[in-house]
Amino acid sequence: MPELVVEGREFADEDWYGEDMVDRVYSGCTFRRVDLTEATTRRVTFTGCTFANVRFNASRHHDTALVRCVIERSELFDAEFTGCKLTGSTITDCGTRPLRVTGGDWSFVTLTGADLRGVTFTDVRMREVDLSRADCTGATLTGVDLSAATLTGADLSGTDLRGSDLTALDPSAVRLSGAIIDADQAVVIAQALGLRIG
Repeated sequence: MPELVVEGREFADEDWYGEDMVDRVYSGCTFRRVDLTEATTRRVTFTGCTFANVRFNASRHHDTALVRCVIERSELFDAEFTGCKLTGSTITDCGTRPLRVTGGDWSFVTLTGADLRGVTFTDVRMREVDLSRADCTGATLTGVDLSAATLTGADLSGTDLRGSDLTALDPSAVRLSGAIIDADQAVVIAQALGLRIG
């Protein structure tokens, strides 16, 4: 059982620097100008919460869920998410570099226009993620499930895409200069361009 269950509360101007949060549940809560720098979460669940002007700098999150949450005007500098679930969440106007994500489920996440230059997503499920107009220049998106993703206008220049599902990729609607792909992906892209192979 969770050691702490909180519903519908607002936290504002609080200092949670270095907080170690374990087995907590927050539902419908609002966090404004909360400092979570170097905080750690383990098996913490946030459902329908709003994070505004929150500092996640150098925070570490393990098996934590942020489901249908809104994260806006916040800083995720050097944050790490391992095995986390962010399904249905929206991230807007946030500092996301350098962000590192390993495993977990980021399906249906909205990252429209996000600055994702140099970020790392490894072995993450990102089905139907919205990366339209996102700047992923030099990012690492390896082993990522991008099926049914929205990628229109995304800049994938120099992005390492090896092992990722690119079936939703329209090569004519994104920038791909210098992107790194494997042989199987090259076939998928060629077919998307209407080329005949063989």
